[in-house]
Amino acid sequence: MSRLWFARRHRPPSARSRRPWITPLIAMIVVVNASALGYRITEGWDWGDCYWMVAITIATIGYGEVHPLSTAGRIITVFSIAGGLVVVQLTIQNLVGLSETGYFRRLRERRFRNWVQSMNNHVILCGFGRIGQEIADQLQREGVPLLVVEMDPACRDAAEERGLPVLFADATLDETLLEAGIHHCRSLVAALTSNAANLYVVLSARGLAPRCRLIARSDSEEAGRKLRLAGADQVVSPYVAGGRVMAATALRPLAVDFMELLAGSDCEVEEFQLSEDRERMGALEGRSLADMEFGRRSGAQVLAIRVPAPTVVNPYSYRGTTYGTPEAKLVTNPGGDVRLGAGQLLVVMGSKEQLKRFAEVLGPALESAEPMAD
Repeated sequence: MSRLWFARRHRPPSARSRRPWITPLIAMIVVVNASALGYRITEGWDWGDCYWMVAITIATIGYGEVHPLSTAGRIITVFSIAGGLVVVQLTIQNLVGLSETGYFRRLRERRFRNWVQSMNNHVILCGFGRIGQEIADQLQREGVPLLVVEMDPACRDAAEERGLPVLFADATLDETLLEAGIHHCRSLVAALTSNAANLYVVLSARGLAPRCRLIARSDSEEAGRKLRLAGADQVVSPYVAGGRVMAATALRPLAVDFMELLAGSDCEVEEFQLSEDRERMGALEGRSLADMEFGRRSGAQVLAIRVPAPTVVNPYSYRGTTYGTPEAKLVTNPGGDVRLGAGQLLVVMGSKEQLKRFAEVLGPALESAEPMAD
């Protein structure tokens, strides 16, 4: 992939600067046609010989004259050579001027902007530090389209060396997130080194795209709480996550190895949210997993089902929950007798194709489907 990076927004160029090639082009057309017309009038050649003579004269190829020239024809040749030299000089000056004014850079930026606008279902990664690099490596292995937003030139260069498209801009600004395609992205990951910067990114992203899935990095519990209040769907602390993995490796090494193998395969885990509208549930309401035959019809496997908390008239009289408030129930490794109901969340494992067929089996009863957060 070419080394494209998107700098800050520039002043809109004038109509002339948007078409700087038009002046030398017009000059070339005038010189060529005027010289050909001169040969036609003075020598009486056909148009093919006229234009061929103009071509070898301006290009200084030196093939020789098409036909012996008269005095008038030689004068036309002199004017053709002079005009060609002027056009070449004018073209060189324009190219130098375009390079000095940054025209080619703006042209690359415009192409990059158009390419970003064509992206869909991609992940926006804000920050390409050590955490961001690990995230990018994992997403690249999964084949997920990725756009990096970074302000540090060194981090930008590191991302470009890995073949990643980079938006060289401030991720905390609304205009940057809009240019990154936040309205049609899969999710946004705020992995900047500063908690305050991640908070600004989450606030901006949530205000622009309320339905966008936001994952943020935090270095402390207090920062995590504020990020959740700002609208982050998932907050991850590298220190807490690293400690949990190390503890799990010490206690359950086989389980950790299995999850690593799962991450490196084409198998995924997704959450399927069933609608709370019983009319949309239709025939699925009350049917058991054995009746649905998900495994035969889709190939995917239901790992767990989260049953929503029951609705009670007097929550203080409800037993078995903290302060009388009913809680959701998680059924792991559900058997065939477990029945589907409105508002349930199904945790399903399978390949992308299997998960797609699973969603088709659910039909209109499916409210949403999201990859399961680690």
